[in-house]
Amino acid sequence: MIRKSAIGKPKRILIVCDLAHKPVKMFLSQQPKLAKGLLRLGHDARLFGYNSVLRELSTFNSKTLTQLFYKQKADKILVEYVKSYQPNVIYFTFSRFLDVETIEQIRKAAANAVLIGFDDDPWPHLHPEKIEIAKRLDILLATNNGSFLQTYRDAGAPKCAFMPNLCDPDTDRRYVVDDKWKTDVLWTGSIRHDPRRYPAENMRFEIIRRLAEMPNCSVYGCCGRPQVGGIDYFYAISGAKVGLNINADNTVRLYHSDRLTNYLSCGAFVLAKRVPDSDLLFKEDTHLRYFDTIDEFFELADWYLKHENERKRIADSGMNWVHEQFNCVKIASLILDLVEKGSYSAPWAEIL
Repeated sequence: MIRKSAIGKPKRILIVCDLAHKPVKMFLSQQPKLAKGLLRLGHDARLFGYNSVLRELSTFNSKTLTQLFYKQKADKILVEYVKSYQPNVIYFTFSRFLDVETIEQIRKAAANAVLIGFDDDPWPHLHPEKIEIAKRLDILLATNNGSFLQTYRDAGAPKCAFMPNLCDPDTDRRYVVDDKWKTDVLWTGSIRHDPRRYPAENMRFEIIRRLAEMPNCSVYGCCGRPQVGGIDYFYAISGAKVGLNINADNTVRLYHSDRLTNYLSCGAFVLAKRVPDSDLLFKEDTHLRYFDTIDEFFELADWYLKHENERKRIADSGMNWVHEQFNCVKIASLILDLVEKGSYSAPWAEIL
């Protein structure tokens, strides 16, 4: 049950997360963008970097030793912060080492706060520690639906809701770039997850492997190529005529990587692997184009590279749509609707 004391404006909202200090990940974290949206709605939002506290405390490089000797102290610092801030809402990502014990201490320190968890990774059944945390929260948000979200609900999480990735139009936009960033087709990210641990399909591997061998195609973060990050990440997207998006798993309803949101918001024409009910988020031939097979991807990429007006029409429409419908202010307001009303309204809304 959502606590009535959390209802009312303005709110104090604490976001407990891993803060990205590596330049390559500077603009990938959703949490600073969410905080910005909350602030623009008139609330007070604070970021607590759980990983940063552990890093400051620990004298070890070993993650195991860090957890053994410093986790309790990090929890104590977080609890004291909560007691001083007295938040109405506490929003958690699944930070490394943050566990059930941490959540239980927070619950005691902020008995009237609404506790929200956010998961943007696939295959939750492979991470039982996340499921145990979710069972102790008030709301579990995930950027996927279907079987992934149902896993949390079946395990006993009180309220589970789909919530799409967000963007910040102030930074996530199309840039005028130098020629070195201009390319026909772009991919950023890993070529695939470890197949011994994760049940990913092979299509992603095959497409990216072929792109890496093609002229005027840019692949970052795999195939022996360096990652691209910081503001250069947005430059790389802005310079691409076609951006490829394909998830680790493409069978789960509405599931989408933040790569898709990033590519669209920066004005690339996107070819995305279709997932069930994709059109509820982004419409075919209006905001992007979907493909179902490897051959279809390369056929569509070739056609749109030869038809610039159609490619630009869809790219512009996709960018405007994401800026309008998935910006940080709008997504923050939907999350607060969940807190206050127990539901939110959107074509893609799903609450279990």
